[in-house]
Amino acid sequence: MTLLIIGLIMFACVHLIPSMAPAIKARWRGRLGEGGYKGSFALLLLASFGLMISGWRSIDPGLLYLPIEALRLPALGLIVIGFILMVTASRNSRLLQWVRHPQLTGVLLWALAHLMLNGDDRSTLLFGCMAIWSVLEIFAINRRDGVWIKGSIPGISAEIVTLIIGVVIVAITMAIHPYIAGVKVI
Repeated sequence: MTLLIIGLIMFACVHLIPSMAPAIKARWRGRLGEGGYKGSFALLLLASFGLMISGWRSIDPGLLYLPIEALRLPALGLIVIGFILMVTASRNSRLLQWVRHPQLTGVLLWALAHLMLNGDDRSTLLFGCMAIWSVLEIFAINRRDGVWIKGSIPGISAEIVTLIIGVVIVAITMAIHPYIAGVKVI
């Protein structure tokens, strides 16, 4: 459980620094330069993922609650929507007219869906923390950035490409899920 907790704390802290502690980000960037900042940011995130995955796999899960079987299909739908939103964050999309933070909203949907599908302690810790982090990050970025300025509306072909990329990422995730989480998706 310790590795999972350390990984979650590292992940949240690294992500929250730019939005909640801009002075720390400025010092970090000043010492390492732009490339060094981005590289160390990425390495810390990779390390946090490694800790979370290792910690997750090392825990013998204990049941906290029984998932409701009727929520399985809606939860899987939320995961697909979450991945499409995550892709939308790096592309121009009509969704950006309705969702200010598509990547964080996607993580929130993904985490909530996993809480619906899993009732064990390690799942509750991991996905509960990810849900809380995404909401904190949304509020912190909104406070930092102020008024939401919506972008332009792209053509339908851009929307189709975004949707296809999201579905491909879902398929890849489903294929590697047993190796990361030790559980088949379907």
